Amino acid sequence: MSKISKMFKVSSSSSSSSRPSSGSSSGSSTRSKHRSRSSPSPQEAINRLRETEAMLTKKQEYLESRIEQELTIAKKNGSKNKRAALQALKRKKRFEQQLTQIDGTLSTIEFQREALENATTNTEVLKNMGYAAKAIKGVHQNIDLDKIDSLMQDISEQQEVAQEISDAISKPFGDQFDEDELLAELAELEQEELEESMKNMGRLPSVPTSKLPSARPSHRATSKKRAEDEHDMKRLAAWAS
Repeated sequence: MSKISKMFKVSSSSSSSSRPSSGSSSGSSTRSKHRSRSSPSPQEAINRLRETEAMLTKKQEYLESRIEQELTIAKKNGSKNKRAALQALKRKKRFEQQLTQIDGTLSTIEFQREALENATTNTEVLKNMGYAAKAIKGVHQNIDLDKIDSLMQDISEQQEVAQEISDAISKPFGDQFDEDELLAELAELEQEELEESMKNMGRLPSVPTSKLPSARPSHRATSKKRAEDEHDMKRLAAWAS
């Protein structure tokens, strides 16, 4: 048995011997009630764990810096002062042990915090799902299946009435003509127009068979042109002389 457990055992036995039995039972019930009333909420526990993680992280950084310092001291005094170097290495070992312990503690705290966060999330999800299930149940309680069938039949009948009204409104007023007869008449008119065009093409004037006169210049026009040229030459010669 460890020293701590022995100490707690001695203190508990002394306290139980100093108190009456009835008082101890009433005190234990009071403590249990107080403990149940003051139980922390999951969010409070998560916040506490986060604070502890932050504190241990700072302690890690401090120990890492101290390990570097002690290692520097050991290297500095390795050949000059072996005693100081050995003391620095011992302190370095202690800091490394503390750092290892803190790493294990942080892993445990992180696991516990994640478990609490998951439990809180699952609890909230289940609570909301139960709330939604009650809401759906309340809605379905106000719905009568017979009324639904009757309502759907009424809707179908009203749609048929609306379709009949649309068909009646869309019918054209006035005289009604057969479209096939109109197309046949149009084809006859096109045929008549084609025959008339063919007749007009047969009435074109005939091509003349007689030979057209040639367009040669007359003898009179040629002699007149020659006289004008001779007159111009004489005027040019007189101007040059």
